[in-house]
Amino acid sequence: MLDFRMETFLAVCRHMNYTKAAQELNLTQPGVSQHIRWLEEQYGVRLFHYANKRLSLTEAGEQLRNVALTMKHDTQSLQRSFREPGPLAHRLVMGVTPTVGMYLIPGPLARYHRQYPQAPITLRVSNTQNLCHALDQGELDFAIVEGFFCKSDYDSLLYRREPYLAVCGAGYPFARRPRVLSDLLGETLIVREPGSGNREIIARALSRENLSVEDFQSVMQVSDMNVLKEMLLLGCGVGFLYRVAAQPQMEQGTLQAIPLEDFHESHDITFLWRKGSVFAPRYRELYKLLSPVEGEITLPEVGND
Repeated sequence: MLDFRMETFLAVCRHMNYTKAAQELNLTQPGVSQHIRWLEEQYGVRLFHYANKRLSLTEAGEQLRNVALTMKHDTQSLQRSFREPGPLAHRLVMGVTPTVGMYLIPGPLARYHRQYPQAPITLRVSNTQNLCHALDQGELDFAIVEGFFCKSDYDSLLYRREPYLAVCGAGYPFARRPRVLSDLLGETLIVREPGSGNREIIARALSRENLSVEDFQSVMQVSDMNVLKEMLLLGCGVGFLYRVAAQPQMEQGTLQAIPLEDFHESHDITFLWRKGSVFAPRYRELYKLLSPVEGEITLPEVGND
């Protein structure tokens, strides 16, 4: 269990504001300041820097934050293993992003369940930002994500490298066949919410061409991947999907790739956990057990999507 002063430190890190941290913890602001001073005296370093009316972490403070978050994560994992019934040695408490959840993890998870049929399994599906937050809070043991994450906070292994495609419904009525990314700006972009891997990949590709999501004629933001694909199938706009997500409908002729001369993206899907975790050997073993093998990728029919 973390020292209560370390919990105060993490609250200040979350808010970068002593008053808000005090409100969250039901403490006085002088009490929060006292806890931070005690930690600084214990470690012999400054943890925060205050300049231009803004609070920021020092390099030492950032190091302590990372260690404290990993300690919190491992403590939560250990507590969960003590209190939950069942064959705990093989328990899974994991998170995945939507594409991973729909297409990549079902096969490996079914294989794992056949190997350990009594093992409790908890699977959370959300965007990368939410899953990283859940890891930091100790709510998940590990995650498999599509989006970008702070590499200094997590240890990671490459789960899969997947091509990314611009797509639209079959027979989508382009006034002029697009050749480059900017030719799509007159269309409606159908895209996931901020914090999702889908949106971040698109945003980064656009930024390399000095463009942004907001440059499209209109934007339809959809938080569910199934709904996003359905809107593409109905001809409501253009979007970007992993090949594994678009492949079933492309094979059936209901979705089509949009070949673009300046868009040749592949993106890493990553297996990650808190950096420095004492459970790292277990997570590395789970990585091997849960990696997809040929024939395990889920390619559902359109009617089941």
